[in-house]
Amino acid sequence: MIIAIDGPSGAGKSTLGKMLAKELGLFYLDTGAMYRAAGLAVLKAGISLDDKKKVVEITKNSSIRFESPSAEQSEPRIFLNEADVTDEIRSSEVSHAASFISTIPEIRSILVEKQREIGKNAEKGCILDGRDIGSVVFPDADFKFFLTAKPETRARRRYEENLKRGEKTTYEQTLAEIKERDLRDSSRTDSPLRVTKDSIVIDTSEMGLEEVFQEMLKIIRSPKIKKPVKGLEPPTY
Repeated sequence: MIIAIDGPSGAGKSTLGKMLAKELGLFYLDTGAMYRAAGLAVLKAGISLDDKKKVVEITKNSSIRFESPSAEQSEPRIFLNEADVTDEIRSSEVSHAASFISTIPEIRSILVEKQREIGKNAEKGCILDGRDIGSVVFPDADFKFFLTAKPETRARRRYEENLKRGEKTTYEQTLAEIKERDLRDSSRTDSPLRVTKDSIVIDTSEMGLEEVFQEMLKIIRSPKIKKPVKGLEPPTY
């Protein structure tokens, strides 16, 4: 089984993907973490993000792999060249680098192939979240969700997450970054953020995490449901 979860930054994709994977016994793949790891690799190499040729070369030659949660770890771990970078990739600097390099078609091509390989080789099935899972990576996924929320709601969530990690930021700065990311993701020429015709759209602006989780679970366990259940009109950014 392949479950695709797409949507803009801060819509709750990663958290809900992990919850569903645990409940259903599936492998969870945070594709955004792959772009973050690639961005971190570029930063560690001291290469300018504008040097497209070297950025592509570094990404191509970097080893990026995931490990499922263990008894000691509640979260999936991501390794860059065999170093655990799960926490390191969550900084604002890495987030910016990831957003920037994700617009490079060659980078997307490299990582999409890695994502397909991981998804296809997952023994019991895989849940993937990102921006183009249902539209590009796995267009024939068994379930294709598109989670969205108002920019202000997503900014508040991200701002609170950053504070918990000890990052110095402001809500206004976070909102500006969210809007900038939305514009970049939706306007790029290669694999832009978009809602496919068969996506199940859920607007989480006024919904609690558990409420969204239960609704997604109900849909997955009721395969006859094939139409959007929340927010029938495709969101705009």
